Amino acid sequence: MSYVIKKEVPSFEQFAALHEASGLHKSKKGNYTKEQLFEAAANSWFRVGIYDNEQLIAFGRMISDGIYQALICDVMVDPSYQNKGLGKQIIQELLTKCQESGIESIQLFAAKGKHHFYKKLGFQEREEDAPGMSLVM
Repeated sequence: MSYVIKKEVPSFEQFAALHEASGLHKSKKGNYTKEQLFEAAANSWFRVGIYDNEQLIAFGRMISDGIYQALICDVMVDPSYQNKGLGKQIIQELLTKCQESGIESIQLFAAKGKHHFYKKLGFQEREEDAPGMSLVM
């Protein structure tokens, strides 16, 4: 099946529907509205969506300084389209953008239970003596 890749902000309705269908909305910390999550996606340095006809079926985004650091966020695939390589395709598009920009340091936060997916794509867990850290306020 042939899908269309678009490197633009999807419509709010499509983004919110995919966010909900993928379960990503439920995993978010805090009480962010769908509108706020959409604004975060719109404000991202780079984003990519995959469409079946005009329906958004996969999406991912990055925040970056555009020079040497990037953080992959919100990679999601509609459950009815999973296991078809779309998540991998999203990651490849994001990594290509980093390569084109000369960015060598790419970080991500994996959803619970998804770290094996990212390991297959070459990502490595941080060393125990240099763990990533976070602060939730």
